[in-house]
Amino acid sequence: MLTVADIERTVDFYERVLGLRPVTFEEGRHAVTFCPSKINFHQAGCELLPHAKHSTHGSADLCLVTDTPQEQALAHLTACGVPVLAGPVPRSAAQGPTTGTYLRDPDGNLIEISTYTPCPAAGSNS
Repeated sequence: MLTVADIERTVDFYERVLGLRPVTFEEGRHAVTFCPSKINFHQAGCELLPHAKHSTHGSADLCLVTDTPQEQALAHLTACGVPVLAGPVPRSAAQGPTTGTYLRDPDGNLIEISTYTPCPAAGSNS
């Protein structure tokens, strides 16, 4: 769950910039989906129960993993007019080395767009 200042603006950003699919469910609740995952949005000051202990917008740090090449992701961010904070830069993640590009959503949440670094083929000399 992300607490946001403006749900409509946030859903637009996650759909237009990050390519996530918006969904509305249960009496007008809003979220975005990707693969089997979902991010719910709560309006700041009107959070639904249950919610985070200290709900506030701009406090999240999310990593979204993609197969999209970093150069393509960077070009898309540029075309959308989204400032890039850092990247692409090498990082480590749960399943091995990654390359990540960092940006902020409309509420100031830190978003990393990450791709896993391919492992060298078995028997290769590289």
